[in-house]
Amino acid sequence: MISTGKAAQLTIYLGETDQHLHRATYMSIIEWLRAQKIAGATATRGIAGYGASSHLHYSNILRLSMDMPIAITIVDLPERIDSIIAALAEIAPNAMMTVHSVEVVRPGVGVKRD
Repeated sequence: MISTGKAAQLTIYLGETDQHLHRATYMSIIEWLRAQKIAGATATRGIAGYGASSHLHYSNILRLSMDMPIAITIVDLPERIDSIIAALAEIAPNAMMTVHSVEVVRPGVGVKRD
């Protein structure tokens, strides 16, 4: 698990209606990450966005979209992030993924330290 110091942040961009084995892809990913004991992951529903298709997804009071953008943010040690990318690409083959080096300055409550 992460304490403070160097880490990697993987962000997966997908749609709310994307499916994996008849389930929402974002939930399949979050549950899979938890089973892999990844330090932390959060799925965030966007209020507006578009992807490679250039189809605009947005939410407002008159139009409630059912296919909003979802970003899953994952933070762990760089080697742990590297080791899960191929499996995540199989779960979400159409998702865009980015990786960034980050510095953990405060691990938060309940995070185990090495």
